[in-house]
Amino acid sequence: MFFTYIQTNWVEIVGVILSLIYIYLSIKQKVSLWIYGFLSSALYIVVFFRTKFYADMSLQVYYLVISVYGWFNWKLGKPSSEKELPATKASTRLMLQLAVSSIVIYVIYYLILSRFTDSTIPKADSLVGMLSVVGTWMLARKLLENWLVWIVADGIATGLFIYKGLYPTAILFVIYTVMSVAGYWQWKKTTGI
Repeated sequence: MFFTYIQTNWVEIVGVILSLIYIYLSIKQKVSLWIYGFLSSALYIVVFFRTKFYADMSLQVYYLVISVYGWFNWKLGKPSSEKELPATKASTRLMLQLAVSSIVIYVIYYLILSRFTDSTIPKADSLVGMLSVVGTWMLARKLLENWLVWIVADGIATGLFIYKGLYPTAILFVIYTVMSVAGYWQWKKTTGI
């Protein structure tokens, strides 16, 4: 039975392993995180399509693109005097822009999911999708507050994955939630922000 489960769910299991490497490297501020993020996203497109998590599936496509952007930004976006792109805090103006963008992203997700798909949880799926879009963009820009967004997004997503029977992914998101707390404190400590 155990081997049958692994054989049936190997895409999800490999996605979980790659995602754990991704979050660990995120906390350590290693640019290679984007490679693991890209690979895990490619696998999760399949997982979320099969389970009708359409917002999360589209999010994985976004992750493929933002992984390329994040890698280039972390490698090439640093000031010439810096060894690497420094983590910074978001300005009040940027936070307001992100709040407005978040509302727009949520509404778009919700309208698409509720009107054009057979999603069984369009409100919650849209919320996690919106938070994840914003959180990943903030991570690509190396903003400290990305971790706060991830704490909320990962906590909500954990419940959704349990509801849908994606137990390895639910365990991953419990770990993500804990590691997001650790990531916030690690970045805060190492950057002096």
